[in-house]
Amino acid sequence: QVQLVESVGGLVQPGGSLRLSCAASGFSFSDYGMAWYRQAPGKERELVATITTAGRSTSYADSVKGRFTISRDNTKRTVYLQMNSLKPEDTAVYYCNSGPSPIWGWGQGTRVTVSS
Repeated sequence: QVQLVESVGGLVQPGGSLRLSCAASGFSFSDYGMAWYRQAPGKERELVATITTAGRSTSYADSVKGRFTISRDNTKRTVYLQMNSLKPEDTAVYYCNSGPSPIWGWGQGTRVTVSS
């Protein structure tokens, strides 16, 4: 079955950086666009970034454009999210799934807290 396992997040100071990873199994990883989503406390889950199958094209929510970078390694079946210049409003649980629309169940996600 499909498994999406996000790496551990953590507590980061404003302006700091964090790299998330998501290891995928149970499907042909290189055949699917992938994405990162997040859900902040009291808010609906939102799409953060997408990447196409070979990684040639990416897209970002306006709120993270210029600060976050999505990438993938098809040989490792892993998708990454490099987050720089983090802001308190980036605090959320982050999830990976197919993109630009999620087609699988949600994993546990990883909590990222941006606070001084």
